[in-house]
Amino acid sequence: MNVKVQDLMAKRVITAEPHHTVHHVRGLMRRNRILAVPVVGPNKEPVGIVTSSDLVDDLKARTPISNLMTTDVFKVPAYNDVQVAARIMRKHRIHHVVITHEQKLVGIISSFDLLRLIQDNSFMVKGPTLARKTRARTPAQKRARATARKAVGT
Repeated sequence: MNVKVQDLMAKRVITAEPHHTVHHVRGLMRRNRILAVPVVGPNKEPVGIVTSSDLVDDLKARTPISNLMTTDVFKVPAYNDVQVAARIMRKHRIHHVVITHEQKLVGIISSFDLLRLIQDNSFMVKGPTLARKTRARTPAQKRARATARKAVGT
């Protein structure tokens, strides 16, 4: 599979700013049926991310999300292969990766997007088939094998 991140990412990204409140971000997630909201700075650069698991605790509605957002945002350039995003998600046990172009947010990929890619391409077989492997034989081994076949009658 040679699918690029930009081919799979969600291009319409719902974002928040660091001063937005927990109440505001919960509303965004509920209305848009999403589980993660990237937090962007003034130049649309990702500065954090808030996920549904960040909002599980009993937080005050007026708490700014800058107090609870994850600031170690994993970013993948839009031109990369999806394997890069998948590797990051698996290595760090996360479900969302922010997609950038020239340091600006342009999309987001979730683990569900990767699963959809696998499901949609499940009919394609990549790599060698399950045929029996043959090992390299020397000329003497080939002659001995041929002689044995003649003796058996096959």
